[in-house]
Amino acid sequence: MSTINIKRVKSSEIELKDRLVSIQRVAKVTKGGRTFSFSAIVVVGDENGVVGYGLGKAKEVTEAIAKGIDDAKKNLVKVPIINGTVPHEQYGKFSGGFVLIKPAANGTGVIAGGAMRAVLESAGVHNVLAKSRGSSNPHNVVKATVSALSQMRDAYTVAQHRGVDLNKVFNG
Repeated sequence: MSTINIKRVKSSEIELKDRLVSIQRVAKVTKGGRTFSFSAIVVVGDENGVVGYGLGKAKEVTEAIAKGIDDAKKNLVKVPIINGTVPHEQYGKFSGGFVLIKPAANGTGVIAGGAMRAVLESAGVHNVLAKSRGSSNPHNVVKATVSALSQMRDAYTVAQHRGVDLNKVFNG
């Protein structure tokens, strides 16, 4: 199996928009009773091919979201987008979460549920068919979706990697 080069992007160069995917109240049981805190999953993207996700934990909701945004800015990946959709069909997996992302015709919209929708819209994909299988845990779905998007390659990248002309990629 070949290694996949994930293109990292610096967050200081682009304007990022954030979306809150999920927020959970978690409890730690101590001798003095339960101590509550919050866990937030946040997706950031420039809606032009750059997306990242982050997890923030804190005693207050706003602090958890702010920490999640900071974490997401450290985990940005570049996604190839061609005519508002993804270049090819791709599977993604993280733990028990499995996702399938397929290109769609113009005008289809983002056909995806919950956590996947947030990631795909933040990446700037406007037409896509997506399916989530297995775990519906937002952590697993977001990570599987980002994994699938980071494995996508456009025809130009494939031609460069193989060392052949762009026409040869399509004509065999």
